[in-house]
Amino acid sequence: MARVLVVDDHPSIVRLLQRVLETEGHDVITAADGEEALEKVRESRPALLVLDVMMPRKNGFEHLQELKSDPATREIIVIMLTGHDHDVEMKYGLQFGADGYLAKPFSPTDIVTLTQRFLGETKGSSQ
Repeated sequence: MARVLVVDDHPSIVRLLQRVLETEGHDVITAADGEEALEKVRESRPALLVLDVMMPRKNGFEHLQELKSDPATREIIVIMLTGHDHDVEMKYGLQFGADGYLAKPFSPTDIVTLTQRFLGETKGSSQ
């Protein structure tokens, strides 16, 4: 399966996403803010990021812009995660290169469906 980086400043959200994605067979690493996430991206080169919008030190939009402007990281799939389900915010994230968007609260099935869509994998596949 794939390496996935989960970035959120709420530990309960991180734990939930980590558990769900590991159950799907992914190698999950975590970060609590945008600065830590950039370090983890450089160290581990994940295939996909689940990136919270509102975080301390560097918010999700700032992180997204930095990722997508760097040729070494622009191909990483980014799913934005937000507590705000506003069309304007979603358009802003997609404009800067987010591949998908997930509003809180979400169900574990939502994140599984999105990761499968973007990674093209299902549990038990040999890819």
